[in-house]
Amino acid sequence: MRAALIRRALTALAAAKLFDLLVEGALTLDTGLGRRVQPLGRCSWRIAAPRELVFELIEGPYIRTPRALREKLEVWERGGDMVLAAHMTQVGRRKVTTVETVRFGPPERIHFRLVRGPVPHVAERFELEDSGSGETTLTWVGELGTDFGPLGEWFGARVARSWQRTVETSMGAVKTEAERRAWSGTT
Repeated sequence: MRAALIRRALTALAAAKLFDLLVEGALTLDTGLGRRVQPLGRCSWRIAAPRELVFELIEGPYIRTPRALREKLEVWERGGDMVLAAHMTQVGRRKVTTVETVRFGPPERIHFRLVRGPVPHVAERFELEDSGSGETTLTWVGELGTDFGPLGEWFGARVARSWQRTVETSMGAVKTEAERRAWSGTT
C-alpha cells in the first residue's frame, strides 16, 4: 500500500512538472491529433507617425537588442530578412518563453511563426498601412493551433488571451514611442 501511495505521489509530481514545462514553453506537444485552430486578434492601431518609423521601431530590437529588452528578447540567429528569437514574457507568476521566426517585409509587413512554445502552432503578421498625412494603421492578425480536441481548445483559449494582452501591451508601447518621435522630429 505504501508503494502505491509513493507511485501516485511521484506520478502527480511528474504530471505537475510536465504541465509547468508545457505552460512555460519549454515543452511543446505537437502531435497533430485533434488539431483545433482559432483566430488571434485582428487588432488595429492608428499611429500618428510615418509607416517607415513604426516599422523601424518594431524591427530595431531584432537588429540590435537594447539593454532594457535583454530580459525579454534574445536573438539566436540573424540572416537576411529573418531572425530566430526567444521572447520571454511574464504571465502571472510564470516566465513563458517562446521561440519564433520573425520575417521582415519592409515597410509593410512583419511575420511571426512559433517554433517552440506552450502551443504547437502560432502564425501571425503585422501589417503597416500608410494612412496618409504621416499616419500609419498597424494591424495584427494571426492564428493559434492546439492539439487534443476540446481540451486543447480550452487551453488554447487561455493562451490566446495572454498572447493578445502581450501584443496589445507591446504595440501600445510602439504607438507611444512612434508618436513621440514623430512629434519631436527624431528618428
